[in-house]
Amino acid sequence: MTKTKKTLITILIIILIPVGYYLISPIFINIKVDEAMPVSTEQATTTDIEIRRAEIVDTAIHPAKGFVRIIKDANDTYIRYEDFKTINGPDIYVYLSNDIEAKDFVSLGKVKATEGNVNYKVPEGVNVKDYKYVIIWCEAFNVLFNYADISGL
Repeated sequence: MTKTKKTLITILIIILIPVGYYLISPIFINIKVDEAMPVSTEQATTTDIEIRRAEIVDTAIHPAKGFVRIIKDANDTYIRYEDFKTINGPDIYVYLSNDIEAKDFVSLGKVKATEGNVNYKVPEGVNVKDYKYVIIWCEAFNVLFNYADISGL
């Protein structure tokens, strides 16, 4: 093997190892969070807390389970994942979306946890009823991880 080939192989290895780690390692990292309900049930009235919930639907290569609820108080609206479990991935976000292809969406931020009960505050001025789905989307690969149909809530 020539010196040039050895140098190219070394450069490829130096590049591929960190890229491979970035892409594959999140799958094996489980982040568990158990956030409290964002609205105190003692202070809330029955109109403050939405009782209905939507079941999470997974995809063929991204298993998931749990429920999504819309929680409201006098000032804020939250998307709450309950009894949630999914696999991790690189660069995954929670979106309110009108499609499961993430063409028309509002980002609620990076996924905080892959397991547990997690709250995401809806940005001020965004009406949840204007969206059909809550989705978890991988921005790095433009891939849907899972979704919940909230159009009936």
